[in-house]
Amino acid sequence: MSEDTFISHLMELRDRLLRTLIAIGAVFVLLFPFANDLYDLLAYPLMRTLPDGAKMIATGVVTPFLIPVKVAAVAAFLAALPYVLYQAWAFVAPGLYAHEKRLVLPLVVASTILFLLGVAFCYFLVFGLVFDFVYKIAPKSISVAPDIENYLNFVLTMFLAFGVTFEVPIVVIILVHMGVVSIEQLKSIRPYYVVGAFVVAAIVTPPDVISQLLLAIPMCLLFELGLVAARFFGKPPAKNEADSRAPGDAEMEREQPVGPGAPDTLLTAKPPENPE
Repeated sequence: MSEDTFISHLMELRDRLLRTLIAIGAVFVLLFPFANDLYDLLAYPLMRTLPDGAKMIATGVVTPFLIPVKVAAVAAFLAALPYVLYQAWAFVAPGLYAHEKRLVLPLVVASTILFLLGVAFCYFLVFGLVFDFVYKIAPKSISVAPDIENYLNFVLTMFLAFGVTFEVPIVVIILVHMGVVSIEQLKSIRPYYVVGAFVVAAIVTPPDVISQLLLAIPMCLLFELGLVAARFFGKPPAKNEADSRAPGDAEMEREQPVGPGAPDTLLTAKPPENPE
C-alpha cells in the first residue's frame, strides 16, 4: 500500500512538472518573435549610460542569436511564475494541516511579489546608479564596448541576488512560525545580521560601493520588516493539549495505584462483601 502511494505521488509530481514545462514553453513561443526587443529593453539601463555612438559587441559566432533567445526564456519563466507556484502549491497542499494551508498560500503569493519587486528594484534603480558610477570614472582613453553575453550573466546574477534578498521577510516569518527561533532571539543577533548583510553584498555585487550599499541596506530594512510581520503571521500554532499527549498516557493514568495520597478523582473498586 505504501509503495502504491509513493508511486502515485511520483506520477502526480511528473504530471505537474509536465504542466509547468508546457506553460513555460507556451509563453516562450509567444515571446520568441519579440526576443530582440526584450534584449534591447534589458540592455536599456546600460545603453543610456554609454557614450554617444557606443554599442555592445558579440564575440561568439551564434551569440547574437542565442542571447536574445535566453532573455526570452527567462522572461517566459517570470511570466509563468504564478502558474509554476500554483502547481507546487497544489502538489504539497494535500499533506498540510489546515493552519499550514492558511499560512502557505499567502506566503507563496507574497514571495512571488517580493521576488518581482527585488528584480524591479534592481532594474529601475540599481542598474542606473551602478552604470553611471562605473562609466563616469572610467578613463577617457578606454573605448567602452561591453559584451552582450557577459552583460546577460551580470544582469541575471544581480536579478537573482536582489530577488532572493527581498525574500528575507518570508524567511523570518517561516522560522518564527516553525518555532526554530523566537523574535527575541532574532533581535539579539541583529548586529551580526547587519555585518553579514554587508559581507554578502560585497560578495555577490560588483566591486563598487554603490551596489553594495543598495543590496545591504534593503537586506537590513527587510529583516526589520520580517520581525514586524512575524508578530502577526509567524506565531506558532497553539497545540491542543489532548492531541499533544502520547497515546498511552490515559492508560498509564488508569494503571496508577490508589493510595492515601491519590487524587479524589480516581475511581477505586469496592472490595466484595463477606457473605454471612
